[in-house]
Amino acid sequence: MAEEKKGFIKEFKEFAISGNMFDMAVGIIIGGVFKDLVASFTENVIMPIISIFTGGVDFTAWKIQLPTIFDKVDPETGEVIKNYLNYGSFISAIISFLILMLVVFLMVKGVNKLRKAAEARKAQEEAVEPAPEPTAEEKLLIEIRDLLASKK
Repeated sequence: MAEEKKGFIKEFKEFAISGNMFDMAVGIIIGGVFKDLVASFTENVIMPIISIFTGGVDFTAWKIQLPTIFDKVDPETGEVIKNYLNYGSFISAIISFLILMLVVFLMVKGVNKLRKAAEARKAQEEAVEPAPEPTAEEKLLIEIRDLLASKK
């Protein structure tokens, strides 16, 4: 059991210290900010354009009032608060998701294209040309060297 703990701890330290963990943390932070950007783009640009084609309807206003058994009472004012099923906001979230997935797909596709180009360039640089055939003088010198070495 103690060996398992040591192995697990060692493995976790290697994972946490490796560059992958740092890259993942940066990706999560950027992803959170990017999600907010896409949500704002959807709500403030895409949805108004869509509402033009749907007769000026605001998707966030699309909701269904739930039956009175789901009503709440505000404890301070005693006022009845109606509950709604806000499916318009859900439609907006779906559109945000689709836009986000499209952007992520295009980014991954671009990065993969850059990686392939870099790998091809690296392979081209690493391609070793075969050594040129030794000249007649070099062959003669090699023969003399071998003869001298064999006489010793």
